[in-house]
Amino acid sequence: MSDKDKIFIFDTTMRDGEQSPGASMSLEEKIQIARIFDELGIDIIEAGFPIASPGDFEAVTAISKILKNSIPCGLSRASKKDIDACHEALKAAPRFRIHTFISTSPLHMKHKLNKSPEQVLDAIKESVTYARNLTDDVEWSPEDGTRTDMDYMCKSVELAISCGATTINIPDTVGYTIPSEYTKIITTLKNKVPNIDKAILSVHCHNDLGLAVANSLAGVQAGARQVECTINGIGERAGNAALEEIVMAIRTRNDLMPYTTGIKTELLSKASKVVSNATFPVQFNKAIVGKNAFAHEAGIHQDGMLKNRETYEIMTPESVGVKKTSLVMGKHSGRHAFKEKLNDLGYADVTDDIIQTAFGKFKILADKKKHVYDDDIMALVDDSLITDNQVNAINLKSLKVFAGTGEPQKAEMTLDVYGEVKSTSETGDGPVDAIFKCIKVLYPHDVKLLLYQVHAVTEGTDAQATVSVRIEEKGKTTVGQAADTDTLVASANAYLSALNKMIIKRKKTAPMEHETQKVKGI
Repeated sequence: MSDKDKIFIFDTTMRDGEQSPGASMSLEEKIQIARIFDELGIDIIEAGFPIASPGDFEAVTAISKILKNSIPCGLSRASKKDIDACHEALKAAPRFRIHTFISTSPLHMKHKLNKSPEQVLDAIKESVTYARNLTDDVEWSPEDGTRTDMDYMCKSVELAISCGATTINIPDTVGYTIPSEYTKIITTLKNKVPNIDKAILSVHCHNDLGLAVANSLAGVQAGARQVECTINGIGERAGNAALEEIVMAIRTRNDLMPYTTGIKTELLSKASKVVSNATFPVQFNKAIVGKNAFAHEAGIHQDGMLKNRETYEIMTPESVGVKKTSLVMGKHSGRHAFKEKLNDLGYADVTDDIIQTAFGKFKILADKKKHVYDDDIMALVDDSLITDNQVNAINLKSLKVFAGTGEPQKAEMTLDVYGEVKSTSETGDGPVDAIFKCIKVLYPHDVKLLLYQVHAVTEGTDAQATVSVRIEEKGKTTVGQAADTDTLVASANAYLSALNKMIIKRKKTAPMEHETQKVKGI
């Protein structure tokens, strides 16, 4: 591709992005971010607004000294004092840019600046000329450009270029424009400003109407060759155009936007995390870098992904630095994805019956939990494997537990004992004790409880509990395990699992005795 097809990426995460409420960054965080951005391949890094505070000045100075590839830039208003602060902060860098701006919309000129259009033109001439004497890389922006009279904008842009500006940036400061209108603005500038070929046109869009990326790309297609953006789209109010979305849109739809950037896209996820750690979390459904960007839960989507990932992914997770696609297991997941997940978890050899049983349990669990983790699934499969080779003599039909202060702990239980449904209600020293007493009443037996252990499979108040129970009878021991979001249900099923195994052991060692017990209903 020729130079005219190169899109320069101008990052303003540490300047405009930091102006987000709650996004203030420390010097150390800015330096860390700057190093990542330099490695990422960002062309220009707007490191701050030096005149704004001693902290901003210090950050711009420090960043300008460490960049190896990116060009550091500082922002200034149309005043010599601001421009001098920029120059002082940036002068240690072998190359640097001064970005100066002034409002040009009728609304801003009257109510914000209290200046006439002629006075603003004078300020443009003075400020750009002054900055140009300090560096040969000067960028000028007409603040609130998308609400500026078009003839006046053409006049001011022509003046800024004639005074030495090499980049002209057209900000949609309040996120007001739409793609067709922004296209017209850029096209008009290209057609009506005589010296426009002496400068690079840039776009800077805010997201107040959710159109920042769309407007930026419209500007690029109309002839702009620099995009101003931020990682994760952070910025004032609703934010700025998201760098990762701009870059990946150009890469993914290169058929319609035959341009190139110097961004190493495999580092986008890393850059996103570094910025997020310094500012605020990224929403789960954020394009490109959100947690769900390469996650699929719907069964139809998962099935398509397993057959051919291009069915539901237009880019690979690896292309933005994500290790792999995530098949999120939830209530919308299908059997195909569940079986694939079991293969990933090392259960490739389990039978179809086990898969079917575990899948049924998984669906029930998924209705109870928002997130079903790998450990949840493993617990379900292990539970299915434990009971696979036995026809349980005793099965839990229902359980109600009454616990709390001031009243005895009580359990009401119904069991299926050798096909006969029995119910009882018992009190105990605690809810678990009451549950175990119910089992002993409904199926009289004499075993010793050696172990009762509970642990949460995953984090959160809705986590599955896995309960382990070990019992002993005449020197024989068995272990039962069960998992459920209700710890008390898991406790009952774990005890019954151990007890059913003990019945099987009895049958293997003393079959006649077992048959006698069965006849007696013991």
